[in-house]
Amino acid sequence: MSDVLAPADEAGVAAAVAEAARAGEPLAVEGRGTKRAMLRPVQAARTLSLRNLSGITLYRPQELILSARAGTPLAEIEAALAEHGQQVVAEPPVLAAIFGGGQGPSIGGLVATNLSGPRRITAGAMRDHVMGIRAVNGLGEAFHNGGRVLKNVTGLDLCKLLTGAHGTLGVLTEVTLKVLPAAERSGTLAIAVPDLETGVRALSAGLGSPYGVNGAALLAGEAPRALLRIEEFSESVAYRLGRLREALERFGDAAVIEDVESRELWRGIREAEPLAAQPEDAVWRVSVQPTAGPGVVAAAGLPRALLDWGGGLVWLAGPATADSHRRVMGAARTAGGSFTLFRAPEPLRAAVPVLPEEGKVLAAIRERIRAVMDPKGILSPGRMYAG
Repeated sequence: MSDVLAPADEAGVAAAVAEAARAGEPLAVEGRGTKRAMLRPVQAARTLSLRNLSGITLYRPQELILSARAGTPLAEIEAALAEHGQQVVAEPPVLAAIFGGGQGPSIGGLVATNLSGPRRITAGAMRDHVMGIRAVNGLGEAFHNGGRVLKNVTGLDLCKLLTGAHGTLGVLTEVTLKVLPAAERSGTLAIAVPDLETGVRALSAGLGSPYGVNGAALLAGEAPRALLRIEEFSESVAYRLGRLREALERFGDAAVIEDVESRELWRGIREAEPLAAQPEDAVWRVSVQPTAGPGVVAAAGLPRALLDWGGGLVWLAGPATADSHRRVMGAARTAGGSFTLFRAPEPLRAAVPVLPEEGKVLAAIRERIRAVMDPKGILSPGRMYAG
């Protein structure tokens, strides 16, 4: 474990980064350290942790706006929102089933990784709800972008640039999110389907219906089930589930899962619990067109799979070997999609590509951006790509 720097304010973060830049010493940037096993291992003598940079700095329920320091636990934010019947729109996952327990992720870490849950297919990704940021660049200079009202960004949208950059372009110190009211009731239509292909067709039909489906997942295994979620006011959910059941009865026997059980079911899907990943497994995520999802599962040939986002997000788990990784990469490439080596032992993550290789044009653009944001290359070097 490297030495850990954990400043309590933005000035401390800026000073730590500036010192590292002057010395040319890389820093491993993290929120609360819950996803150290994700992507490539960073070779750095010191870790810059945001765990002490915590607390909600602004919450205006009437305006659907919340700001929090980057190290604030997601659980603290969700608790504050729940008091006012609101929620984080992108349904971000904790992923304790993948990375282990602990205190859970920070809001800055979730923005930095752009992780979103089942609602992503209708409500957008995490980056779509980031209204503003404060951050420190690779020279130790603090900056801000966006704000606390809608349509506030002019020029380069650094909010979207840093969301999903895994701490390689800047150190987030505060984020501002758009939030929305939470649903009064949840209900799920569960359809027993003969195979994954039929399941994806059922999900597609549900998403294309007028009944407001906002979750569409497929449980793989010997008895596949297609799951379609509707959230809204109680009477509306009951009516729409009934009509959806009539519309999709041709795909297989269907049953309605009511509110409490439905919420717990989708919490598990958000956390990839049905994947049943074992501690010794590697875990991959493959993003493809939904109709290609079943083919990816078959081509990868791994023992455990879960499909979300209407079939377009394929979770896979199996032996943490180079051969397994080659099969997943090949399946993603054949399907015209992309892959992420989401969790694996450090030797495998260091030896293989954890993301698809970029084309020359995209790689050149990335390097030009990196040269501006982090000219000394000290912020989590090698996290996403070797070198």
